[in-house]
Amino acid sequence: MISFREALGFWLKLGFISFGGPAGQIAIMHRVLVDEKKWIEESRFLHALNFCVLLPGPEAQKLATYAGWLLHGTRGGLAAGILFVLPGALVMLGLSILYALGRGIPAVEGALFDIKAAVLVIVVEALIRIGKRALKTRFLIGIAGAAFIGIFFLAVPFPLIVLAAGIAGFFTTVAGGPVAAAPAPGRWRHAAAAAASGLALWWAPVLAAALVLGSSHVLVDIGLFFSKLAVVSFGGAYALLAYMAQQAVESYHWMSAPEMVDGLGLAETTPGPLILVTQFVGFLAAYRDAAPFAPLAAGVLGAALTTWVTFVPPMTLIFALAPFVEQLRANRRLSGALAAITAAVVGVILNLTVWFALHVLFGSVTEARAGPLRWYAFDPLALDLKVGALAALAAVLAFGLHRGLVELVLVMAALGVALRFVLPG
Repeated sequence: MISFREALGFWLKLGFISFGGPAGQIAIMHRVLVDEKKWIEESRFLHALNFCVLLPGPEAQKLATYAGWLLHGTRGGLAAGILFVLPGALVMLGLSILYALGRGIPAVEGALFDIKAAVLVIVVEALIRIGKRALKTRFLIGIAGAAFIGIFFLAVPFPLIVLAAGIAGFFTTVAGGPVAAAPAPGRWRHAAAAAASGLALWWAPVLAAALVLGSSHVLVDIGLFFSKLAVVSFGGAYALLAYMAQQAVESYHWMSAPEMVDGLGLAETTPGPLILVTQFVGFLAAYRDAAPFAPLAAGVLGAALTTWVTFVPPMTLIFALAPFVEQLRANRRLSGALAAITAAVVGVILNLTVWFALHVLFGSVTEARAGPLRWYAFDPLALDLKVGALAALAAVLAFGLHRGLVELVLVMAALGVALRFVLPG
C-alpha cells in the first residue's frame, strides 16, 4: 500500500520541478512512478498515457491526475492534478504582475526584446518535432496541409478544424482492434457523478461573474472564451496558441501580437504546463479593463478565472471517463481520429510559426482580405535586422548546441538586459 501522504509529497515536488514541457514532465513521472518507486506498472502507465492523449487538455496534467486517481481514487486525482498546476500558476501570476508593472524599465524591456527571438525558435523546434512524429502517411500530410490552408488563408476556426480532422480520421480507419476488457462495475454512475460535479465547479465562477458584473464584463468574456478553448485543446499548447493569439489580439483586442510572444516566453520559464500562458492573457485582459476593480485586483481575478476554466474541464474528463479507459483504448477508429487531429495540429502550428515570424521580424503587419481569402501583408524592407540576428543566435543555441528551452529563454533574456545597458538606443 502507498500512503496518501507519501504520494502527496511527490505530487507537490513534481509541481515545482516540472520544467521541459510535456515530454520532460511525462519522463519525470515515468522515472519516479514506474522505475524508482514502482507504484504503477509500465503497461498501466503507457495505457494511461494513451488514454490521456485522446482527450483535450495538457497531456502531462491529465496523466498526473489519472495516476493520482489510480493510486488513491478521487482525492488522489485531485491532489495530483491541482499540485501539478498550482506552483507554475503562482509563478506565472508573479511574472504577469511584473510584466504589467515593469513596462518602461530598461532591464525588463531588454529581457522581453530578446525573449521574442527565443520564442520564434522554440515554435519552429516544436513544429519540426511534432511533424516528424505525426506525419507518417500521405493522408496525414494532406490533413496537415489542409489545416494550414484552412486556418491561415481561409480563417477557418480552430475548433472546426479539429472536428473535421477527427471525423476524417475516424471514418477512414478500419474498425477492429484488440478485444476490450470487461467493463468496470458502476462506471455509468461514476461518470454521471463526476461529470455533474465537474460541470457545476467549472461554470460556477463564470455564472457568478455574469450575475454580479453583467454579461458584457471582461471576466465573463474571459470565462467563456477560455472554457471554449479548454474543450478543443487537442495537440497541446502550441496548437492552441495560434487560435488563442489571433482571437486575443484581433477579435478581443486584449493585447498586441508582440505581447502574446512575450507571454509564451514567460510561460517557457515556469514549471507546469505550457498552457499556463493562457493565465497571462487573462491577467492582461482584466488588468486593462478593470472596472469596477483596481487594475491589479482585476488582473488577479482574470488570471485565476482563466486558470480555473482551463484546467477544471480536462480533470473532469479524467474522472468521468477513467472507468471506460479499456474500451477507449481498444477502439482503433478513435486512434485514427487522434492521429488525424495530431496531423491537423501540425498545420495549425505551422500557421502559428508564420504568424509569429511575421509579427516578430517585421515592424508592421496588417490583415488583408479578398472574398473568402485572408492573408497578412507586410513590407519586406521593414525587416528588423537586430531581431533577425538574435533569432539566428537563438537557432544556433537550440539546433546547433542543443540547449534546453528554459536555458534558451534565460540566456536570451540575460543577453537582452546586457545589450539594453550597453546599447541603450
